[in-house]
Amino acid sequence: MNGVSVVIPAFNEEGAIEESIRSVRSVMEASGLEFELIVVDDGSSDRTGALSTAAGAQVIPLPENCGYGAALKAGIGRAAHEVIVITDADGTYPAAAIPVLIAELGDYDMVVGARVGQHVKIPLVRRPAKWFLRKLAGYLAGRHIPDLNSGLRVMRKTLVKRFEHLLPSGFSFTTTITLAALCSGALVRYSPIDYYQRIGKSKLRPVHAVEFLLLILRTIVYFNPLKIFLPIGGVFFLGGLAKFMYDVYIGNFSETALLGFIGAAILWAVGLLSDQISRLGLRPGGA
Repeated sequence: MNGVSVVIPAFNEEGAIEESIRSVRSVMEASGLEFELIVVDDGSSDRTGALSTAAGAQVIPLPENCGYGAALKAGIGRAAHEVIVITDADGTYPAAAIPVLIAELGDYDMVVGARVGQHVKIPLVRRPAKWFLRKLAGYLAGRHIPDLNSGLRVMRKTLVKRFEHLLPSGFSFTTTITLAALCSGALVRYSPIDYYQRIGKSKLRPVHAVEFLLLILRTIVYFNPLKIFLPIGGVFFLGGLAKFMYDVYIGNFSETALLGFIGAAILWAVGLLSDQISRLGLRPGGA
């Protein structure tokens, strides 16, 4: 391993950024690995950028708040090394886990710090939505996903570049690259980490849960549309079959059963067509 680029996106994190930089620098220096530390100041209106510079980080200032994903892409694009570490600036992720994740990379494309350790401070109000989204994503991706959107992970720059056209500018960056990697056959490893109470105010809002849901569905349709269209078509087919059997029983046929069968046929046909388009688009070199 020639070196590691640590990328930290930051937006109005003056209360935590200095300690975050010191923690990361300390563990990386102790690891003996060559590294660079990049902070992307995502249009902060406070002293985040100035404090990051004073702490010795390489700072990439964005002229306005472009979003978590946009900040990560800007930092990764400027990274000098193939191995990329991303973490947050709010003190939630343990810097001590970074060398462990790097050591586990090996032949993997990405190692994700799964927030399932002994000390995990995820607000209770978020847990039901996170559980549902994680289970849905796991079913659609065909693999158990311990943590869908952890912000501490080690990955290869080539993996990010491979899916850069899919990666959004908002909070869904980590969710998208997780699903894209799993659905495309990339090697992904999960490693348990702790997760602490954040310093400062969270940027997440309830509306982001809906965005995550739409993103999961959109990403799976891109990679494996049959996972979506087959079960939905099955619901229409079973509904039509149940209505047909009921009509036979009462001796009064209606068009409802026929509509169920037609709806199922249309959904399955669209799913098969989407699957063929997806396979062509995912071939090396595209269609």
